[in-house]
Amino acid sequence: MTDVEITLPSAADTLPVTEKFAGTFQGEGPSTGVGAMFVRFAGCNESCRGCDTPYTWDASRFDLRRESQREVVGELLAWALGRPEKLVVLTGGEPLLHRNVVPLALGLRAAGKDVEFETNGTLVPPRELVDAGVRFNVSPKLSVFGAGMPHGKRIVPAALRAFQESGLARFKFVVKDPSVELAEISALETAYGLDPVWVMPEGTTADAVLVGMRALAGPVSERGWHLSTRLHVLIWGDERGR
Repeated sequence: MTDVEITLPSAADTLPVTEKFAGTFQGEGPSTGVGAMFVRFAGCNESCRGCDTPYTWDASRFDLRRESQREVVGELLAWALGRPEKLVVLTGGEPLLHRNVVPLALGLRAAGKDVEFETNGTLVPPRELVDAGVRFNVSPKLSVFGAGMPHGKRIVPAALRAFQESGLARFKFVVKDPSVELAEISALETAYGLDPVWVMPEGTTADAVLVGMRALAGPVSERGWHLSTRLHVLIWGDERGR
């Protein structure tokens, strides 16, 4: 890890937390199967119809005041440091919307934890996070999965370039319709030099994930990409807190 100046969180620093849980595994991308803890933040700057965590942002279907609570950053840090898992996944919603996620991540890194952000790739990563060596699982939303959102809201060139240039990003695409979206991934890979590329099926049941992986296996292999499962779904289905 690059040496960085660590700013400890104050008692006034809080974050909107929808849920936090441990004793599980990273279920997607290059760290699949690694023991992990998760902190899920409320709020998102996108509105994907296929989102599997709409309770973090969709006020039309959920009472968002009941779905999340403000938690003190120092207490979140203490909770994570009291757990044996080395990997901490910061997710949402969109975690990079919240400025106080920076001192949380820096504190985790200073204590020797590995940190991964699950992000939609529309916000430029803060320099402090890059310097601290956190990892970014960047998931730009494709046209079918992100139906209803304009292209310019889903794909932000400056942010994608910043993630690629950081050397700390892995690009993970959720595919709903391979006949359309695999070509979109290829176009983004070419335009922004995205590497490495991981592809996974949409699905909140084990059957849907397995069917999707079988459909994707050949095309993903032919393009030299990586195929990701959704391990947590295969084990626990759509159960929250897993």
